[in-house]
Amino acid sequence: MSTYARQAARNVALPTSLDEAVAALAAAPTAVPVAGGTDLMAAVNSGLLRPAGLVGLGRISEIRGWQYADGAALLGAGLTHARMGRPDFAALIPALAAAARAAGPPQIRNAGTLGGNIAGAAPTGDSLPVLAALEASVLVAGPDGNRELPVSHLLTGMDPLRPGEVLAYVRVPLLHAPQTFLKATGRTGPGRAIASVAVVLDPARRGVRCAVGAVAPVPLRPLEAERWVAGLIDWDGERTLAPEALTAFGEYVAAACIPDPLPAADDGMGGTPPAVPELPPAAVQLRRTVAALARRALGRALA
Repeated sequence: MSTYARQAARNVALPTSLDEAVAALAAAPTAVPVAGGTDLMAAVNSGLLRPAGLVGLGRISEIRGWQYADGAALLGAGLTHARMGRPDFAALIPALAAAARAAGPPQIRNAGTLGGNIAGAAPTGDSLPVLAALEASVLVAGPDGNRELPVSHLLTGMDPLRPGEVLAYVRVPLLHAPQTFLKATGRTGPGRAIASVAVVLDPARRGVRCAVGAVAPVPLRPLEAERWVAGLIDWDGERTLAPEALTAFGEYVAAACIPDPLPAADDGMGGTPPAVPELPPAAVQLRRTVAALARRALGRALA
């Protein structure tokens, strides 16, 4: 055993409640919370991270299930992808269940957690575009009490976790409406997303929510495309769209998330106008992928 491994073994706390976890983090501000450890331990093994201590969250039973509160589902941050992929959860939040089932091979889904996916904030996190489309929020426990903030604020760094805080729950509004999640990978079977798209219908507000993952550091919401396509849907009728409208929506989403490069500034010398730059081939292919995912996701939601 290495010197680091012996030292790390002596600095592991295993709380059995959120209060104990907050106390452990307050006592060791440089310690890192860990649940499934699928991302954290990969960073440790590759030498990218050397935490001074660990606070294991696996024994905190209160964050490993879910409950209902004011028209929303309060999901424990310790929920594993495998648990979220089961039929009872899929009946509750179908898009999040689909993302959980696509999160990777069984060993990853059995260990990886919802809270870890959010706290790790990897661009390829499968749950992140779904949470963005659902406009979910997180409940954080800390030494100064509990607070709630939008998932988007946490992912963008607008309001990061503070010292001693631990992500406890995720509040997801229950829309009881069609929702889908699709992703493209570089190989057959489970793998990291090249692009992913979540589409959620909100009939009560006559709206469509869409979020695109993996193409930027954080999920992107093409708000103008959402408003445009929502205006085409007959919310009191069959809620169907012509294939041409679905295709246009996909292209609208893709262009919003992977925009054309800006033209070079004019040098003011009155010479030949600068050439309009083109997207590199890889970006063109990625735009096509996003367009296809968005078109299919909306089509399945409307069906």
